[in-house]
Parts: sequence; C-alpha cells; structure tokens
Amino acid sequence: MTKLSVENSDTLRGVIGDSPAMQEVYRTTRLSARSSATVLLMGETGTGKELIARAVHELSPRGSGPYVRVNCGALSESLLESELFGHVKGAFTSAVDNRTGRFEAAHGGTIFLDEINSMSFPLQVKLLRVLQEHEFERVGDTKTISVDTRILAASNRELLDEVEKGRFREDLYYRLNVLPIYLPPLRERIDDLDALLDFFIDKYAKENDCEPLSVPEQTRQFLKTYSWPGNVRELENYVERAVVISTTGQFTPDLLPPHVRGLAPVRLGMKTEKDLNSICEELVTMGMMQSSTEDKDLYQKIVSLVEKQLILQTLKNCQGVQTKTATRLGINRNTLHKKIEEYGLSEDVR
Repeated sequence: MTKLSVENSDTLRGVIGDSPAMQEVYRTTRLSARSSATVLLMGETGTGKELIARAVHELSPRGSGPYVRVNCGALSESLLESELFGHVKGAFTSAVDNRTGRFEAAHGGTIFLDEINSMSFPLQVKLLRVLQEHEFERVGDTKTISVDTRILAASNRELLDEVEKGRFREDLYYRLNVLPIYLPPLRERIDDLDALLDFFIDKYAKENDCEPLSVPEQTRQFLKTYSWPGNVRELENYVERAVVISTTGQFTPDLLPPHVRGLAPVRLGMKTEKDLNSICEELVTMGMMQSSTEDKDLYQKIVSLVEKQLILQTLKNCQGVQTKTATRLGINRNTLHKKIEEYGLSEDVR
C-alpha cells in the first residue's frame, strides 16, 4: 500500500468524507501517529477501524516497519495464543516445529489487534504484560522474548460495559485506552454518503470494466434516510451489487434491497443493553412478556434470539453461502461459522 500523504492535514488518503465527525477522526489519527502510545479504536462493525489503524501506522515513525493484523474474534483461545506469541516444537500435539508469533513478526513496527473484546481472560493477562514489560514467552517455552512493537486495538463493543460485566480486565482497558479514536457510524455522518456512493461506483465500475452508474435523486434519498446498521461496509456491498446487475446504466431504486426502500423491516444493528432492556419493558407493559426479577439473563436471551433469527434469515437469503452471508452481516466468516454451530443452524439451511 502506498504510504499516506501528510501534506493535507484535513484528510487521509483512502478515507472518504469531510463531515465534522470525520474531521475529528483525521485530527486524532494524525496526533496519535506522532507517538508510540497504544491506540484504542472504537466503533461499530463496518465503520473503517482497520483503515484508520493502518493510517496510524503509516503516518508514524514506524511506517517503514512491519504492520501485522490479528482478528482476535476469529480464533479459539489456544490458536490465538499461539498466533500472537508463537510456540516451540512439542508445545502441543500439532506443534511439529518452532513458530514465530505475530508480536515477534511486528518487532519494530505495529500490531493491530481487532475485536480485542473477544480475547479470553488468560490472554488478556499475557497482553497486559506485553504492554507493561514489552516481553513474553512462546507457548511451551521458558525463554523470555523482548519486543519493540506498538499495539493498536479495536473493539466493536463498548469496553467499559464489558469491564462492568466482568468480561474484560479493567487494568487492561486503561492500558489500551491511552489514545482513543472513535469511528462514527454512517448514520452520524450521513453528509458523507454522496461522496462514499460516488467513490464506490467508480471503484466497482473500473473493476467490472463498465461505465459508472448515474444515480437518480430518488435512490439517493432512500440511501440518506436508511439507518445503515452495517455502516460503510453495507453501503459498499449494495453499490457493488448494483454495478454488477444494472442493465440501464443507472442505480435505480429497484436495485436496492426492500428494507432500504422501506418495504421490509430493517435488520437489527448493534443494540446496546439499554436499548434491549427498553424493548423488554415495552413487551412486559404490552403483556407480551412475563416480568421476572429472577431472570438475570433476560437481556442475553433476547440478544441470542434476535441474533439467531437474523443469521438464519440471512443464510436463507444467501442460499446458505457463508461467505456472502458474513459479508452481508458485516462479520468475519469464522465468527459466522462459530455462530452457526452455536445456534445449531446447519440443518436449517440445507
């Protein structure tokens, strides 16, 4: 990837939008890039956290060094530990050779830990040590390895909420949250939609060797009034599809999914516990749910129910193709596979 230009302090190359919310992102990104302090990127799925992480690296004094990305939510605890810290031969059954971990590979550069909120407690302890002491041991080894690696982390959940629920270490949170960067959802920067739309149309027109689509005002209005639970990634998906299937040279409204045009319910995006508790209270008031002070897991039950139905319906709409389903949901394919197993959906989509 071409090194980002530092000449224009108002934008970042490859990042689209000049709304006030994005101007603040540009400002904090450039300020963060000057130091070697840990950065915590926060925002919903599809808001561009990885793009900003790479910008922080490339604008920093470490820009010529390695940039290593790890999706913590895509691997089991044992695999993630080996991936991050490496292992020695014989550490476990399949460890037939020594292996260098991602922290070693990122020495002199930057490591980006995506979906940090999914990391287990034992691994959080090891990560805290790396942050504080800049050292660790490979799995199955007693030799201490020192590294000079800058850590960037990202979460699509509010980590303070995870701390309060006992799922994330408070001391690790404060070590990560030295330089926070908040990535706004698309609905909070809707003024950038026209620029994003035109950018993706040009991008996919070039990839498909065709003329860019013109966009009628009605289509733009549908796009601007939609809530965008999948954020920029969801918009990109719809634009790519329109470029591929349009036969008129226009991005007409009929090329948009029904829920974007208000013809079907909008799928649920990332809901907070407060949002879902409010829904519960409304259902109890309407007599559609029993109130139980003993049911402390009510919130999680509702989340699981909604999530299961959303995944099942999207799988059916995508004819069971998991890669397409994961893209539409805005999640990693490995995460989707784990959810399918967890909810026992394999038989339902055959």
